[in-house]
Amino acid sequence: MAVAAGAGAIHVHPKNPRGEDSLEAHHVASWLATLRATCPGTPLGVTTGAWSAPDAATRLEMIESWVEVPDFASVNWHEDGAGDVAQALHERGIGIEAGIWHSDAAHRWAASPLHNKCLRVLVEIQDIPAGDVTATAESLVSFARDRANGTPILLHGEERSTWPALGLAARWGLDSRIGLEDTLVLPDGTMAQGNAQLVAAAAKFIVAGQAAP
Repeated sequence: MAVAAGAGAIHVHPKNPRGEDSLEAHHVASWLATLRATCPGTPLGVTTGAWSAPDAATRLEMIESWVEVPDFASVNWHEDGAGDVAQALHERGIGIEAGIWHSDAAHRWAASPLHNKCLRVLVEIQDIPAGDVTATAESLVSFARDRANGTPILLHGEERSTWPALGLAARWGLDSRIGLEDTLVLPDGTMAQGNAQLVAAAAKFIVAGQAAP
């Protein structure tokens, strides 16, 4: 289990019976109830990604209909309706993870009246060559630090950028995350057997990264 392997929080994408991401209240409630029973006391977060409900108004209605609410939810700040989604979460006492994928999203977040009311800033490095990760991360993290007013920053990557970004997070003293949503492989390129194995590998990777010059 990922929590036993060292995960301090869980980020999930509730699914409908067809396996599609869903923001509908009964799907969110079912997933949260199951996870809370399995991992009591562990903070639980969900996505609010536009792919779950492309129409911004519909997405907002779904979020406002939640009966079982998560501890936090990620908001991709480049998406249409991000500010309204964040406001709805804030009004319900749900922590906001400000998802920053690129410079445009970072500037939109910084201009928001909620930018300093987020639980954390989630700097997400997309699937780019490993050699490009440091420069991209430095730019986004520096921008976020200058405007976050002490709000924690979480740095993570996906696909090719996953492990390089996690190493940077360790060296820079930032939080990070890992899971099958981000990568299917371990640092040596072998296929991971599940989230727990990725979390265990990440814990070792972080220790090594913290010790790196």
